[in-house]
Amino acid sequence: MSADLKSAVVAAARGWIGTPYLHQASLKGAGTDCLGLLRGVWREVLGHEPELPPAYSMDWAEPSRTEALWQAAERHLHGKALDEEAPGDVLLFRMREGSIAKHLGIAGRVGPEASFIHAYSGHAVVESPLSLPWRRRIVARFSFPEGQI
Repeated sequence: MSADLKSAVVAAARGWIGTPYLHQASLKGAGTDCLGLLRGVWREVLGHEPELPPAYSMDWAEPSRTEALWQAAERHLHGKALDEEAPGDVLLFRMREGSIAKHLGIAGRVGPEASFIHAYSGHAVVESPLSLPWRRRIVARFSFPEGQI
């Protein structure tokens, strides 16, 4: 991912900070969930979304054990090794061992002061330290595809 695209993704994500958490929403300033944040950043940086998600429950695809979020990320983003850290990366988290991956964030900073931007249930879009408890939950890392910025 080019430096310009990385900067554009991080700036767009930070522009959503303070947006209230709202399940299935994707409207800056009004409400969003973690997928909605990613969708909104995509629209701001790359344009029209490649796919609209179907309605989804808070438990995502847990009953069927389908990695729906991971599969969608693989369709539209570029996979990376977990140790290839860069600002603007899309981080996919498994919140509990044995469960499906169902939380997303965007890397804000890397290195000793690593952070990520995410819509946090019960809160809002925040930039959180990428502390060891969060880091241990990362199961996949992606980058946005190059496009017109």
